[in-house]
Amino acid sequence: MTSNFITTKDGTQIFYKDWGSKDAQPVVFHHGWPLSADDWDAQMLFFLHQGFRVVAHDRRGHGRSSQTETGNEMDTYAADVAELAAHLDLKNAIHVGHSTGGGEVARYVAQYGGGGRVAKAVLMGAVPPIMLKTENNPGGLPLEVFDGFRAALAANRAQFFRDVPAGPFYGFNREGATVSEGVIANWWRQGMMGGTKAHYDCIKAFSETDFTEDLKAIDVPVLVMHGDDDQIVPIADSALLAAKLLKNGTLKVYEGFPHGMATTHADVINADLLAFFKG
Repeated sequence: MTSNFITTKDGTQIFYKDWGSKDAQPVVFHHGWPLSADDWDAQMLFFLHQGFRVVAHDRRGHGRSSQTETGNEMDTYAADVAELAAHLDLKNAIHVGHSTGGGEVARYVAQYGGGGRVAKAVLMGAVPPIMLKTENNPGGLPLEVFDGFRAALAANRAQFFRDVPAGPFYGFNREGATVSEGVIANWWRQGMMGGTKAHYDCIKAFSETDFTEDLKAIDVPVLVMHGDDDQIVPIADSALLAAKLLKNGTLKVYEGFPHGMATTHADVINADLLAFFKG
């Protein structure tokens, strides 16, 4: 098992984990905002034990990677992944992205996935095609929602990063929910490791980037997984639209599951991922 850093062309240090046999099929995990590779703990261990090579990185500005002032947008995020994939010589890889990481996967696979680099992809609770309400996307969320995120982050990031996991992210605000203080604290820990400037910039990246053409360009099989009680990335304007834009997409909807379902329902999610990987 190894964890290490690469230095990108612009001098940014990207932290990554790379576990398992280098001869095994790689599964690359892309985390959501404002988290880190640690958000995939339940998947990394599971798929390592299933015989896969598992890789996860901290996006620039997040976790243990450099707290970047610039490059906090999707084109650079995807380029960073391309440099990591080249460094590790990843081929026939499966890329799994959650939330913002789903946008990163869509952009990376569309732009860099040729030449046998990518075998399959998964978009889980993912932001594509676009979250922001526009003339072409009337079902999206208004700009005021994301301005509210920016204001809360700027005013008191530590409290904001406590309120999000304690409430809508894991559905802990729902009646009858089993609340895990450990999960909330781990979300806060990951968030506070990153840089506030990068996190601020990333709100624009995940909300305003239009992935429509990326989705149309992807040829490999894609599994689109989404909880129908996702309060962070509403399903109607994300997964339901993304699945229709993909050439080879499969949509799987999870009744009552929240945005952070890979943590709260890891047993169900891992089993479905494994079936897709091996299918």
